[in-house]
Amino acid sequence: MASRHGPSVKDDETYEALRREGESKEKAARIANSGKSASRKGGKSPAYEDWSKDELYGKAREIGLEGRSAMSKSELIDALRHH
Repeated sequence: MASRHGPSVKDDETYEALRREGESKEKAARIANSGKSASRKGGKSPAYEDWSKDELYGKAREIGLEGRSAMSKSELIDALRHH
């Protein structure tokens, strides 16, 4: 089967699927040629309320939040959301 997009698009099927999903021609071609799937915006991370205080503290440490050791769980959540 001949490519409808010329020789610059390696994976015609992926290109077409991405275009149907609304991706630009350039982005669809770049992804189709990379051999990887497209990433989606927004992760599936649980809400901070579902994290343990230790997990929240670790995230606060990771981003360098000042005063984290004296914060309660709810204060950590608020600080992480507004950092």
